[in-house]
Amino acid sequence: MPTYFTFDGIKIDLYFDDHAPPHFHAIYAEYEELIVIQTLDSYQGYLPAKQRKRVIKWARENQSILMEIWKNNH
Repeated sequence: MPTYFTFDGIKIDLYFDDHAPPHFHAIYAEYEELIVIQTLDSYQGYLPAKQRKRVIKWARENQSILMEIWKNNH
């Protein structure tokens, strides 16, 4: 379960052979949220509002990179 990106105390992990739909894990302190790459909708879990807003902004800017990582690992 490699961490591919970190910013503002948030880790972005993508796991090898993880289940569909294509998603990433955003981890901040004791919080974790799974976010669908294509829609940026929450799949499972929870992040505080401030961190979630930052993650979604970052993910929107890096959606193609996230999808490429997913495809390379599945």
